[in-house]
Amino acid sequence: MRTIVHRSASLWLLALLPLQDAKAPADAKAPSTVALLRQEAERVRPKVESAAARAFLDATAQLSEIEPRVVYYDAKTRAALTPEEHAAKPAAEQAAFEERTLGEEFYYLTKYGSPLAYVRLIDILARIEGKSGQVKGRRLLDYGYGGIGHLRLLASSDWQVVGVDVDPLLHAFYRPSDQSAELKLVHGSWPGDAATRAAVGEGFDVIVSKNTLKHGYIRPSQQVDPRMLVDLGVTPAEFLAAVARALKPGGLFAIYNICPAQRPESYIPWADGESPFTLEEFAAAGFSVLAFDVDDTEAVREMAFALGWEEQGMDLENDLFAWYTVVRKPE
Repeated sequence: MRTIVHRSASLWLLALLPLQDAKAPADAKAPSTVALLRQEAERVRPKVESAAARAFLDATAQLSEIEPRVVYYDAKTRAALTPEEHAAKPAAEQAAFEERTLGEEFYYLTKYGSPLAYVRLIDILARIEGKSGQVKGRRLLDYGYGGIGHLRLLASSDWQVVGVDVDPLLHAFYRPSDQSAELKLVHGSWPGDAATRAAVGEGFDVIVSKNTLKHGYIRPSQQVDPRMLVDLGVTPAEFLAAVARALKPGGLFAIYNICPAQRPESYIPWADGESPFTLEEFAAAGFSVLAFDVDDTEAVREMAFALGWEEQGMDLENDLFAWYTVVRKPE
């Protein structure tokens, strides 16, 4: 059974969920993760609206199977190292890290479930832009990318993509060989860190963030453990200004958040999924608002049913909700 977790760019979820070593399937004939993603693509295909979303699903045919990889992980600090980085440490520092072997399931799903969940955001963007066909040669930045699966699918359907994330485990697990002229991974705090900002670059047609820029992560309604939050590293105004600089004129910035139900007895930051930025803040940064905190619950439940999330233990009718916000930089 897959673990589906509502995505956070913070390390809090890594503290809650132990890393699992790669293991041979009990049934030697069990399908690979790639094969399962292809099956999911066919299940969700009748639910998509745009040619761009269909191209995203078609790209599952180009996914390759992945051999297990070794990372070194410090369960106490949540730090992670590549084998080369671990070997370069003094012996006393090496001792704090455990060797972990992670396989194809982690490569494509990490701890956050199917990368095909991004298909809903692609449909929304296609509808807002009024484009039904594939969009070629466009550049996309994913803030808090969380896993390479959807980036590989986008890169295979004629997008140039950059993913940025602070999670050290992603840095340790993904390798230079996973990247290409169409797909780049950057690890660090964007936009506050100058080196990370330079590596990410500018000139994007679209900037997206899924399950990272939640109101509860940035501006929680109640006091919570800071480890549950996402630290932008800059003020909200500075963050939006950086988004505007990184976009081309006419470019789109989209926030899409899938959330569980809020618990009245105990506030859950990741269930508070509306935009962390106000209409006034978007306006001050020069954006025109195309959609603000639009409830997408009905559509995301249909997608989740097609992806089989109910079969994996989710209560789709009572514990699954979604909102999206899309703004445009002026021409």
